[in-house]
Amino acid sequence: MITWSGTGLLDGIDELYLDGNSSFEDYCCEGGDVCDLNEGMRFEAVFIPVLYSVAFVVGVLGNGVLLGVLVQSRRTWSVTDTFILHLGVADVLLLVTLPLWTAQAAQVQGWTFGTPLCKITGAVFTVNFYCGIFLLACISLDRYLSIVHATQMYSRRKPWVVQASCLAVWLFSLLLSIPDWIFLEAIKDDRRDKTECVRDYFKFDQSVSDWRLASRLLYHMVGFLLPSAVLIFCYSSILLRLRYNSQAPQKQKAFRVIIAVVVVFFLCWTPYNITLMVDTLHSGNSSETCGVRTSLEKAKIVTSSVGYLHCSLNPILYAFVGVKFRRQLMDILRSLGCKLKTSARFHSSRKSSYWSESADTSNSIAI
Repeated sequence: MITWSGTGLLDGIDELYLDGNSSFEDYCCEGGDVCDLNEGMRFEAVFIPVLYSVAFVVGVLGNGVLLGVLVQSRRTWSVTDTFILHLGVADVLLLVTLPLWTAQAAQVQGWTFGTPLCKITGAVFTVNFYCGIFLLACISLDRYLSIVHATQMYSRRKPWVVQASCLAVWLFSLLLSIPDWIFLEAIKDDRRDKTECVRDYFKFDQSVSDWRLASRLLYHMVGFLLPSAVLIFCYSSILLRLRYNSQAPQKQKAFRVIIAVVVVFFLCWTPYNITLMVDTLHSGNSSETCGVRTSLEKAKIVTSSVGYLHCSLNPILYAFVGVKFRRQLMDILRSLGCKLKTSARFHSSRKSSYWSESADTSNSIAI
């Protein structure tokens, strides 16, 4: 008998964590009560399709518009635009995997696409998740050096440097997906009569809990804590610089944009990380009640789904609040024959923007 823990995609997609010979009675809680695994299935069958569908539609449309504007204006790209282009591609590729996970949750049979597609989809998701997080860190570091130290780590004179940085991000993200290529399998859970795309840690003799703990530590450290440290340091320094050196309304506007970027990032990902840490601490606790286990499983589903919404918010945070992006989008729509009216206020805002005029690295079409 095999059972699974969790449905969060970052939580090893799902995790095979009980011994392959465990009996029905082994999956029980304090007092000998057997946990109803179908309750979690019913919850995810309703919740996941709804939220993933929203994330998919909003994210693909938003990132699609962003990429369209960038491609249309490729002759005037800045360094930041290059990072945002790669970020948009990573977000789109991550979002296109959501329909398959939605199908797994909604279908009675579960995962019906086989092991090869399970490995490919899981690896694609992992690569683009890490790539998106690392690119956000690169953008924050680039802006920190430009605004705080007036130093150009990247420049138009050396375009290969920014391309090399993006390539390094993709390669490192691909390296982090190796566990998915090794462990992901389409395996049937006889207890729930459902096939799922999960990491099968029984392939090796080492303790399953060791592999599971290593997987989670890798995600916490590399996928959240390290990028968070970079974001906090860079944007805190930028905020201090703007606060003590800004008088123009445009700079105050940039102040609000930075706060929004940091707040939304942590609102999306902190709940999931806290939930996952609590779940790790509860793992192997024989006195854990079924109510606690069920609550943790539902919390992982909800918080991980909120995290994935960050891909849908990136175009808004890094593009749609930008004056230059709106201007360029208006120009494209006009070229397509649309008659659009712009207010005098919008025209006046075109004259200057701290993000768009302060330095080459911030002279971005998207921002």
